[in-house]
Amino acid sequence: MRPSGRQLNEMREVSIETNVTKHAEGSCLIKMGDTHVLCTASLEARVPPFIKGSGLGWVTAEYGMLPRSTSSRMRREATAGKQGGRTVEIQRLIGRSLRAGVDRVALGERQITVDCDVIQADGGTRCASITGGWVALRLAVSKLMKAGDVITDPLISPVAAVSCGIYAGQPVLDLDYPEDSEAGVDGNFIMLANGQMIETQMSAEGSTYSRDQMNQLLDLAEKGVAELVAAQEAAVSA
Repeated sequence: MRPSGRQLNEMREVSIETNVTKHAEGSCLIKMGDTHVLCTASLEARVPPFIKGSGLGWVTAEYGMLPRSTSSRMRREATAGKQGGRTVEIQRLIGRSLRAGVDRVALGERQITVDCDVIQADGGTRCASITGGWVALRLAVSKLMKAGDVITDPLISPVAAVSCGIYAGQPVLDLDYPEDSEAGVDGNFIMLANGQMIETQMSAEGSTYSRDQMNQLLDLAEKGVAELVAAQEAAVSA
């Protein structure tokens, strides 16, 4: 039995509320169970120097956790004068995951920055950030298209992510914190809407895993991503 009482292949309740901030070109608040992330997308008429003049657009991301998003207060990274390694790794993951669903030629020479701020953490914050980040990105790009600044839709596919792992010897979908902290194997799966893989992060956290178990986790991830894509599409069409 999972601590939450969910079935092995059951997601946490997912909700995505759009247009939650006044100034960002695209924004949403995504809730996956008790993990809540505010995602905003900001348009800029410039690109990083390394692609300037190429005609290509750029999508990047920043990630952070509010001090009291966890059970005890975290120190703000700004007070330490630098970002932690985990933060840097996660925001790079978010950026490259979202870029996998973008036609950068169609986007044109402009940059979209997706900010993901964790308000409340209960496992799976990077997956919620990627899933919500795509919604914010979709809303920002739709504004570009409505204004006539972009002719061809540069978003080729929704991008979503979900965690899966082996908890108490069983493969489970969408780990919350009690499961994540005790999982023998932990994985994050990022996919396009058609199931094509963008990135897979799997590691043994106390026990090794077999090829068969890995396949079971992939099957669970495909189910979870399909449900998340349906929630994304419902959110942006509302």
